[in-house]
Formats: sequence, C-alpha cells, structure tokens
Amino acid sequence: MKIAPFLVEEWMNACETRAKYNIAETCVDSISLNELLMLTGTQREAFLEPFCSRRLTYGDIEGAPALREGICSLYRTLQMDEVITTHGAAGANHHVFYSLVETGDRVISVSPTYQQLYSIPASFGADVQILKLRREDGFQPDLAQLRRLAVPGTKMICINNPNNPTGALMDEETLREIVRIARACGAYVLCDEVYRHLTQEDVWMPSIVDLYEKGISVGSMSKVFSLAGLRLGWIATHDQEAIRACLSHRDYNLISCGMFDEAAAALALKNSEALLQRSRGIVRRNLRLLDEFVQRTPLLQYVRPQAGTTALLYYDAALSSRDFCARLLDETGAFLTPGDCFGIPHSARIGYACDTQTLADGLAALGRFLEGLQKR
Repeated sequence: MKIAPFLVEEWMNACETRAKYNIAETCVDSISLNELLMLTGTQREAFLEPFCSRRLTYGDIEGAPALREGICSLYRTLQMDEVITTHGAAGANHHVFYSLVETGDRVISVSPTYQQLYSIPASFGADVQILKLRREDGFQPDLAQLRRLAVPGTKMICINNPNNPTGALMDEETLREIVRIARACGAYVLCDEVYRHLTQEDVWMPSIVDLYEKGISVGSMSKVFSLAGLRLGWIATHDQEAIRACLSHRDYNLISCGMFDEAAAALALKNSEALLQRSRGIVRRNLRLLDEFVQRTPLLQYVRPQAGTTALLYYDAALSSRDFCARLLDETGAFLTPGDCFGIPHSARIGYACDTQTLADGLAALGRFLEGLQKR
C-alpha cells in the first residue's frame, strides 16, 4: 500500500529535538504520573500497589470497564459497549478507515486538517473529495459545497472539531446541518474530536455521537488530558455495524491496549473535571498572551482560534513557510510548523498550550526574528 508522506509528522520528527522553545507542540502541557496523582487526590500507594500485584496479561480485551465508563462520561448518550479503545487517536482514525472504507468509496474530508483524514482513505483507493476551509469564512465549512459533494452512497464525511490547525469551532447548528446532509446520502460522519472540551468559553461542546446515529467520535488522552505518553485513544459510535467491523479488524492489529495505560487513563477520566479545569486554564491564559502578541506585531495576522490548542499565523515575508520555520529554528531555537504541511502557504501553525513561560519566550524569539526580517 502506498501512502502520501505525512508532512506534519515528518517535520516534527526531523526538527523537534533541536527546539529551544517548542511552540509547535499541540498537547496541553504534559503532566507526570506524580502530577496526575496529585491532581486527582490519589495516594501513590493506593494506585500503584494494586497494579503492581497484577499479572501482566492482555487484560481486558475490549478495554477496562473503568476506562470505558470514564469515556462514556464525556458524552451524553454513549454506552460502554459503544466504545472501542485504541492506541491513540491516530490509531483510532486509522482503524476506522481500515474497518469501513473500501476502494471506490466516496469519502469527503475537510482541509486543512490532520492529514490522516484524507491521506489514509486515499491510500485505500477511496474517491476522496476535499472540502476546503477558507480563511475568509473563519475556517467554517461551506455547507452548500458539502451538499454537492455528498452524492447518494457517500460512505463517510470526515471533520475535525475543534479544527487542527486553525482552532475553528463548529457550533451545534453547523454540526446538525452536517448530520442532515450525511443522513440524506447514508454517510457516516467521522469527527476527530481530540481537542473537544478545550473551549475559550464555558459552554458544552456537543459530540457528533450525541447528534447522529452514524456519527463516529475519535478521542484520546493526549491533547486535552496532557497524557500523550499513555498512547491511548478511542472510537465511539452508536452504529452497531461499525462497532462490529472495528472489533473484527481489531483482532488483527491491536488485540488490546496496555493495562497500565488503561489504569492511568481511567483514573484521569474519573477525575476529568480536575484535569479539564487545569487544561482550560492553560489555553485561556496562553491565548490571551498570543493574541496580544499578534495584535502588536505588524508582520502577523491570524483568525483568532475559538477552541483547541493551535492557530495559524499568517506572516508578511517573502519566504516559503518551510524556509521561514527552518530559519526561525536555526536562528532563535523557536519551533513552529510550516503551513505548507497543511497546504496553507505563508503561514505557520503555533501550539499555544505549552507552559506559559515557554510560550512567552518563544513568542519573544519569534518577534526578534520578524524584526530582523524587516531590516533585511
């Protein structure tokens, strides 16, 4: 099977270790196990002793009940038997396509977004149609265009909410209209929701699963819950045909997730409000810092993100985004992701959910770099 190079991941793999100020990271500032225990009010021995006495078998093949119960608490209508655990959201997205998409199937994906959502189905020989999100529309989907693309028999519509890299957020009415379009043509709606709950306002962010019988939600412990090292994600859907297909394919490529990963994730989700409060505090504080920086920097513009951890910065300089980001890294140690990785020239993705001091130092370095460009 041939697949397009994963541009974002290749860039991160090649350059991330050289960063002095990593403001390309998309996870909320990661925590240690000790911090997880502190945030959840859990005694170290109370967590570790029962786990240390367990035999390291495959554990619960379908996922630990406590973990699946915790995942269900993030939704309004989900039941435990409608959850499939995976190795991260990356594993979940791949598994959905692997289980449900065949050669010739019509798959519609928004762009820009995480490249999995269009490159994986394309590698399977699907008829992939791109729904372009435009800056002038605030990176909201053109629903009229989606209706034209969603011909009868369309297999899947792929969206990402909140959006990576733009931070745009589809409201409930937009999601409901996407559901109406999908229902009319019989399509699944796969919604990558790894940044869900990270809103700038205190509002409930609906999931596609709670709005549509053929909605498929993908989530993970990485972005919102600051536990990327667990490599744990999930597929959630009410559609039993999709559940059966995913479970059948899971026997071939996953079997089960790690016992320790699931135990730590279950603890985190049992105390999800404590972790969400921390994460929201970081992204809201840091976005104010980023917003002030953009407003006072003449060479930069952006569409202010509504949710998530990322934004696209547009710069006014005669450099490709790869050259811009490479020179920025080499000259200052500040690390951004080229917009060309998302098909958006003269822009760079910033991740603003790192610790606040790193963001402040990285922005200062970016400011000095831009001042230098103006003088050349």
